[in-house]
Amino acid sequence: MKKAVHFGAGSIGRGFIGLLLFQSGYELTFVDINSELINAINTYKEYTVRIVGEKCEELKVTGIQGLLSSQEDQVIKAIASSEIVTTAVGPKVLKNLAPTIALALRLKITENLVKPLNIIACENMIGASESLKEEVFKHLQPEEIAKLADIVGFPNAAVDRIVPPQDDSNDLLSVAVEPYFEWVVDKNGFVLPIPSIKGMQVVTNLEAYVQRKIFTLNTGHAIAAYLGYVKGYSTIREALQDQQVYKIVKGAMEESGKYLIHRFGFSPKEHSEYIEKTLERFQNPYLEDSVVRVARQPIRKLGPQDRLVFPAKEALKIGVTPRNISKGIAAALKFDWQDDEEAVALQAMIKEKGVKKVITQICKIPENSVLSEMIVEEFNIIF
Repeated sequence: MKKAVHFGAGSIGRGFIGLLLFQSGYELTFVDINSELINAINTYKEYTVRIVGEKCEELKVTGIQGLLSSQEDQVIKAIASSEIVTTAVGPKVLKNLAPTIALALRLKITENLVKPLNIIACENMIGASESLKEEVFKHLQPEEIAKLADIVGFPNAAVDRIVPPQDDSNDLLSVAVEPYFEWVVDKNGFVLPIPSIKGMQVVTNLEAYVQRKIFTLNTGHAIAAYLGYVKGYSTIREALQDQQVYKIVKGAMEESGKYLIHRFGFSPKEHSEYIEKTLERFQNPYLEDSVVRVARQPIRKLGPQDRLVFPAKEALKIGVTPRNISKGIAAALKFDWQDDEEAVALQAMIKEKGVKKVITQICKIPENSVLSEMIVEEFNIIF
C-alpha cells in the first residue's frame, strides 16, 4: 500500500489533509508532539470527520497509526519509506521538522531508496514548502542534496478549509469541518510521478491561488476577528451580523480584490462571487469560531508580507485607497487579549513607543506615509 506521513495530528491535519490522504488509499501515519492525541490514534486507529453545513455527512478514517515527534528513529524510517509527507503544524513550527526530515532523506540515500518522495507543507504561508526545503537542506551536505534532486520534491501549496476548535470532549479524535475546501499544489515542484490525491488540484500558476486565498479569506477573517474583538463579540459569525463590521470586512476584501484582479487577471465577476462565498463560509452556523482564536498572534499578522499590510500597500500602488483594510489594521493594533503573548507584547510596545512607531517597526510602513497616517487616524477614531 502507498504510504504517507503527516506532521500535525490536530484538527486541520485530521479533518482536512489526513482525510484526503486516507480517501486516496494511503496508509497514514500521524506525527505530533501531543502524546494524548498519538495515544488515542494508536488505541482506536480510526476517527470520524463530520462535514457540517446545510447537509451534514460523517466520514470514517481508519487504519491509521501515530508516532510522537520524539520517536525520531521511527519517524525517520516512516518518512524514508513514504511517497508523500505533508504538514499542518503552523508556519513557526516548520523549521523544527527540518532536522528529522533531513535525517530521513539521508537514510534514503544511504539505503538507496529511490522511490520518489514529495513533501508538501500545507500551511497558511506563501512558499511554505520551499521554506521547509531550505531549512532541511541546511542539515545536508551539497553532495547529498545533489543525489536527492530527482527523488525528492517540495511543491508549494495553498490550502483552505475552515476547521474551528472542536468542543466534543468525549471524543478526542473526531473533528467537524466545513464542506468547502481547496488544496492547490504547484505542478513544477513535484518529482514525478505526481501522486494521485483526491481533492488535490495541481496547477502551474500557484501564486495566484495562494494570494487569492490569503488576501481574501485570511484578510477578511482577521479583520472580522479584530473588529469583533473591539466591539465585544465572541464569535466571527456574531461579529458579521453587525452590519457595520460586515460592511468594513466586505469592503476590505474588495480593496484587496482590486489588487488581485490587477495582478493576476481574475475575472471581476468571479472574484466578487468568491468574496460572497467566503463571507457565507464565515457565517456557517455549524462552525462557531471565536474571535480570539482567529485574532491571535497579531504581531505576525501585522507583518509587511502578511494578510493585512501587504494588500493595503499593493492597493495603494494601483490607486486604490485601502480605507477598510486600514480600519482592520487599526483594530488589530488594539487587540489586547491577555492570554495571547503577542497581544500583550504589542500593547506594551504601543504604550512605550506610541502607535506610529509600532506601525513602522512591525508593519514596516514608513512613518508619516499616507498609509501610516490613515491607520493612525483609524486607530484614534475606531468605533
